[in-house]
Amino acid sequence: GTPPPAYCYDGERGEENRPHHELVPYTDDSPSSSPRLRSKPHGMPSSSSMDSPKSNDLDIEKELEMRKWVLSGILASEETYLGHLEALLLPMKPLRAAATTSQPVLSLQQIETIFFKVPELHEIHKDFYDGLLPRVQQWSHHQRVGDLFQKLASQLGVYRAFVDNYKVAVETAEKCCQAHPQFAEISEDLKVRGNKECKDQNAKNSLEALLYKPVDRITRSTLVLHDLLKHTPSCHPDYPLLQDALRISQNFLSSINEEITPRRQSMTVKKGENRQLVKDCFMVELVECARKLRHVFLFSDLLLCAKLKKQTGGKGQQYDCKWYIPLADVTFQSIDESESSPVPQIPEEEVEALKIKISQTKNDIQREKRACKGGKALERLKKKLCEQESLLLLMSPCMAFRVNNRNGKGYTFLISSDYEREEWREIIREHQKKCFKSFSLTSVELQMLTNSCVKLQTVHTIPLTINKEDDEPPGLYGFLNVIVHSASGLKQSLNLYCTLEVDSFGYFVNKAKTRVYRDTTEPNWNEEFEIELEGSQTLRLLCYSKSMLCRDDGENTDKMVAKGQIQLDPQTLQGKDWQRTVITMNGVSVKALVIYFFIVVQIEVKLSMKFTSREFSLKRMPSRKQSGVFGVKIGVVTKREHSKVPLIVRQCVEEIERRGMEEVGIYRVSGVATDIQTLKAAFDANNKDVSVIMSEMDVNAIAGTLKLYFRELPEPLFTDELYPNFTGGIALSDSVAKESCMLNLLLSLPEPNLLTFLFLLDHLKRVAENEMSNKMSFHNLATVFGPHPPAQSSAAPLNVQVLLYFLQLETIPTPDSKRQSILFSTEV
Repeated sequence: GTPPPAYCYDGERGEENRPHHELVPYTDDSPSSSPRLRSKPHGMPSSSSMDSPKSNDLDIEKELEMRKWVLSGILASEETYLGHLEALLLPMKPLRAAATTSQPVLSLQQIETIFFKVPELHEIHKDFYDGLLPRVQQWSHHQRVGDLFQKLASQLGVYRAFVDNYKVAVETAEKCCQAHPQFAEISEDLKVRGNKECKDQNAKNSLEALLYKPVDRITRSTLVLHDLLKHTPSCHPDYPLLQDALRISQNFLSSINEEITPRRQSMTVKKGENRQLVKDCFMVELVECARKLRHVFLFSDLLLCAKLKKQTGGKGQQYDCKWYIPLADVTFQSIDESESSPVPQIPEEEVEALKIKISQTKNDIQREKRACKGGKALERLKKKLCEQESLLLLMSPCMAFRVNNRNGKGYTFLISSDYEREEWREIIREHQKKCFKSFSLTSVELQMLTNSCVKLQTVHTIPLTINKEDDEPPGLYGFLNVIVHSASGLKQSLNLYCTLEVDSFGYFVNKAKTRVYRDTTEPNWNEEFEIELEGSQTLRLLCYSKSMLCRDDGENTDKMVAKGQIQLDPQTLQGKDWQRTVITMNGVSVKALVIYFFIVVQIEVKLSMKFTSREFSLKRMPSRKQSGVFGVKIGVVTKREHSKVPLIVRQCVEEIERRGMEEVGIYRVSGVATDIQTLKAAFDANNKDVSVIMSEMDVNAIAGTLKLYFRELPEPLFTDELYPNFTGGIALSDSVAKESCMLNLLLSLPEPNLLTFLFLLDHLKRVAENEMSNKMSFHNLATVFGPHPPAQSSAAPLNVQVLLYFLQLETIPTPDSKRQSILFSTEV
């Protein structure tokens, strides 16, 4: 069958984007109060296990536990959907009754068109809900529900009729609203029956929004089935029934959403002559505020910007020349000139959300490969990854690299790092020394040159991980500790500092910055940083001279003095010892020349590096001395301190809120590792002067200490037992089902874990309120603070989504008002 299509939720219509305050309330276990389930404080043990080999018992138990949560969420979602259908049906009866009087609001034909098949849909889902409710309330792992889903899938034909009529229904409703003010008033204020515990009982819903719910439901029904089947063991009697229901749903969806396969073309090319290709790469060009992927070719006498028209497995490529500039005519804009045309920025949360999706898709691909399934499912996932990575390639760069033609025409590329910008400028200037004359190409010459690019190119594929060969190294995942020792070779005293960058998701990200070492030719920083690696293969070092000027918009006016990079060799870094190395600036094997104020300098920077793999870093090692706080369970610490939240969490949060809320990159920029270790030792020794020590430290070191505390907990904040359920719950497709599942799971945590998480959550929301100053959005904070999974888990990208989900909720409902006040008090 066809897979469930990627679905984009409409901000006005889809349930995924409803206001955050419409929450599913927390409920107790009694069947009369609500169909949703709550687990016992430390997870609910199963009543029995399915017959299976002994080695698989634990896995099956976990799947059956998650199956319960999924069904609980589906039931909550059905309850909400029934409320929407009932809200549509409510005005139908009075409108029909009025239609037979002398003063009808609408005609019977109009009523039939607008509310077409709504009664039938309500009857189908009421029947399904009434069948599912008692089975969930009387839950056991042997409970069967497959027949209900199979029956529901067999009735999808009613949706076909509804969808075919949908456009006419909306148009008719719109015309009737214009013609009848009374109907317009009714249409804008339809009451949806909410759960009795829901705080917003009087939310208004428009007729158009409610009519869209069944359209939305078609896709959701398939995704929900997919979720349920994923958590139903293949040995369960429901499995074949759910498979059949999913097949019916997918076939129905594919009959509605048909894709047109684009026709492929190919073209032969001729090899170019008379000039040499110096450098080529894919870059993002800014064209009238739109981001376009270009292949840029630097020849020995000109710069050519081309668009790749077609690419089929490396064959049949065709380039379209967008523009070219003879090197003799190339000039670069100064900083002052570039200020007049700022780069339109993509919101960071959009970029971070896309990274999460890419990580998730990569995990899905690896799972398919391990299962040796291959085939169409694997190809679909690869296509999805290609689309996601291509989008990230366009969205991520934000630094302008502007080139001008002497005739005044300017072009803007977007790149990720100052390193690439300087690299392009250097190589263009080097070849400009041999180019004295301008020239122009005839259309035939230009076409031949453009055609030659196919044969001459050195970069054959767009820089996506999906295009890498299977035997290429995947890069390093984990933590890299780097000590920046000193620099030598400066010929003039400068106020010098270094920044460290690593590649992540195909582009480079600034990860750390040393302090400014003032007025010296031999800076000795000796600063240590911990950098998280996500598939990284290269470490870059950029040296800057601090400018005394200050731009109003906060842009960097400091001058780059030198740059260099080093490959992160997994073999060299595997050992536990520090590896000393020297980066020769400008990344060449011999010392390169860097011009700075016309003074020739030759710079080398000494580094030490130590790598800890993600697998090892997630092996939570309990502390041997239970008198400390690092590596000790939260419950033990809070009991010893007679507190609800560990003192270390409270003190770090208070200090950060006192002076770090407007610090750019708070929690993202690495603190100096030696300062973090000093603070760690002070907290472990219960040093009474810890607050004094903190007040004298850089705020990034305090933020780093708090992150380290959570990372070194002997088990995740969400506990080893419940963690798989959280990652399963966040992957649910239906928003109402997801909400019900996630909130019930959260409130099932042990109380110290729950209170500490909510205290931290409250703090992170306050940090995000200062996003304009500190550049830390919910997505950035979730990326940094996503609860680390148990050591045996590979759910790294999902942990980010779990925290992000709770950050985006405005409130978290609790059983009673007293507990609510305890949970959200910052004076716990």
